[in-house]
Amino acid sequence: MASNNPAPETLYFPNDDALGFGGEDSGTFDEWNPTEDSLRPVRGKHRVAKQRSGLARSSTVLGVGVIAAVGAGGMASAQSKPPLPISLPDLPQSVKDKLPEAESLPGVGSLVADLAGGSSDHGGTADATNAALTTTAATGKGSSDAGEALRARILQQAEQQQGAVEDEAKAAAEKAAAEKASAEAAKKQDEAAAKEKAAKKKAEAEAKAKAEKERLAKLAKSYSLPVSSYTLTSRFNDGGSMWSSGHHTGLDFAAPTGTPIKAVHSGTVKSAGWAGAYGYRTVITLDDGTELWFCHQSSLGVSAGQKVTTGEVIGRVGATGNVTGPHVHVEVRPGGGDPIDPMTWLQGKGLNP
Repeated sequence: MASNNPAPETLYFPNDDALGFGGEDSGTFDEWNPTEDSLRPVRGKHRVAKQRSGLARSSTVLGVGVIAAVGAGGMASAQSKPPLPISLPDLPQSVKDKLPEAESLPGVGSLVADLAGGSSDHGGTADATNAALTTTAATGKGSSDAGEALRARILQQAEQQQGAVEDEAKAAAEKAAAEKASAEAAKKQDEAAAKEKAAKKKAEAEAKAKAEKERLAKLAKSYSLPVSSYTLTSRFNDGGSMWSSGHHTGLDFAAPTGTPIKAVHSGTVKSAGWAGAYGYRTVITLDDGTELWFCHQSSLGVSAGQKVTTGEVIGRVGATGNVTGPHVHVEVRPGGGDPIDPMTWLQGKGLNP
């Protein structure tokens, strides 16, 4: 039968009075001997019960406090204000001698060893802890400074971007205003040009009309209507069975028999005599080759080859030929060809029958 390893010799821990912590709750500490052998599982059915004392609980609380302090320092580095360094109170040497090694505590030894650089001295642990907290504070301060610098840089970039946007908007507004002003100026210029063109065109039209009026007035002095007093009875192109062509080829000025017939314009008498349905007819050729026919005369006043002038009497109104009453039938034949409307031709000479 295997036997349990002998329990190690217990250590004596002074009570609160011995440590100078006297009070209502002062008393002696329970005995606890944490060693590597006592913490290692024991083969067999019998195991040495782990005894927990007040000092053991105090040591554990101290270790947990170290972890909490380190964690608090780590969390403080994320705050805007850096945390202040935390230092642990220095215990009396008599107490330190009774404390277990930090490396022997489960979960705490490795943390303290890392912070203290592998030292097992409690004073070194406190110093390492203080150094770690101080470093953490400095790191927090550096992080805070870096954060402030980054914030300032972001704000500066935001201001620059805002300024660029405002400058771009201002430039766009100025461009739009310039384009609008240019468009308005161009519109006004076009309107002014259009008005000027319209005024010029109107002035030209008025001048042309005036010149034409003066020309016709002057021309009218060289042209004359065939009779002074008359009534228009048949116009050019009127239809009817009275005319062999089926339509009227001239303009009829009805007047009493014997009314004087005048030369419309100066020219040369081409013929003067009987012309069948036209009765007695006089044909005058103008300088431009136009022939003027005066028909149905009661008597002739000129002969072929004779020169006549505007307003000169060339015969008398009658009713000879194919007629229904006394009148003078006038035809206008440019170049001696087909007849045209005498009304239009006379109006073009400044006359208004």
